[in-house]
Amino acid sequence: MNQYQSGILAPTPKLARYMTFKLEPEMDPLEGLKALQEIVDSETTVIGIGLSLLMNIGKNIYGMHNPPVLTGPGIDIPSTPASLWCWLRGDDRGELFHRSRRIQQALAIDFKLEDVVDSFMYRDSRDLSGYIDGTENPQDDAAAAAAIVTGHGAGIDGSSFVAVQQWRHDLDHLHDMSEAEQDDVIGRHRSDNEEFDEAPESAHVKCTAQESFDPEAFIVRRSMPWAEGMDAGLMFVAFGKSFDAFEAILNRMIGNTDGITDALFSFTQPISGAYFWCPPVKDGKLNLQALL
Repeated sequence: MNQYQSGILAPTPKLARYMTFKLEPEMDPLEGLKALQEIVDSETTVIGIGLSLLMNIGKNIYGMHNPPVLTGPGIDIPSTPASLWCWLRGDDRGELFHRSRRIQQALAIDFKLEDVVDSFMYRDSRDLSGYIDGTENPQDDAAAAAAIVTGHGAGIDGSSFVAVQQWRHDLDHLHDMSEAEQDDVIGRHRSDNEEFDEAPESAHVKCTAQESFDPEAFIVRRSMPWAEGMDAGLMFVAFGKSFDAFEAILNRMIGNTDGITDALFSFTQPISGAYFWCPPVKDGKLNLQALL
C-alpha cells in the first residue's frame, strides 16, 4: 500500500484544531498546496482538498463530490463545502495555535481562512453526552481497508475521503431525560458502554451498525467534542475509501431506508457538512501527483 497521511489512522489526539479555507478568486491553488508540502508532516496535520479546488484546476478524483443536502422528519442535514481542510492534531493548545498561524500565512495569498474550530478529548474519548465515541471503529488492517484507497494507481492509492460535520448538542434536553431514556437513545449503557438487546430500533447503535448494511458500511471515525462559550457538540470526522459507507449510514439515520429516525436527533443536529479528498504521501510530503 502506498503511504497514507499517517494522522488518519493514528489514535485520536488530546487536542485538535480544524481549519477550513476558501480559494481566493483567480488564484492558483497549487501554489498554496506546494507551500503546505513544506510545513505539514501528515501525522500532526492532515490535509483534505475540496471539490471546488479540484474543479478550479480541472482535475477529477473518482468518487469525489460535495455532500448532498438531506432532509428527514424535523431534520435538515446541511451541505457547507470548502476548498481546503486542515486537521491539526496535538496535545498543546499553544502549539496548535502557532502551527495554525504558520499554515494561514503559507496560504494567505491564495486562500482565505473561513472557519476554525477547536476540539478536545473528553475523559476516555467520550462525547459530551457522556457516551464513549467510536466504539465500533475497525482496527489495524481492517481500519486501513475501510479508510484508504487502493487499486487506483499512482497518486491516488494511499489517499482517503473524509466527511466532516459539526454537530451542536442540546444538552439541556438530553439531561431532562431519565438515565434509561438516554441509554435508549444511544443503545448502550453509559455506565459500562455495553450495548443492550432491548434498546428500541431507533437507538443510534442499531441505526448505524456498520455490519448490518449490504455491503457492510465500515468507516474510521476520529470525532472529538467542541465547546465555545455555552455552545457545545461533536466534530464528526469519518474517513473512508469512498463516501458510500458514510452516505449509507446517514440515509438510514434520517429514516430514508426504513422509516426509522435515529433517536440521536432528539438532542443533536449537524450545523455544517463538507467532503474532502486527502491525498497520499510520498517521501514524507503530500503527494500532489494527481493534481499536476
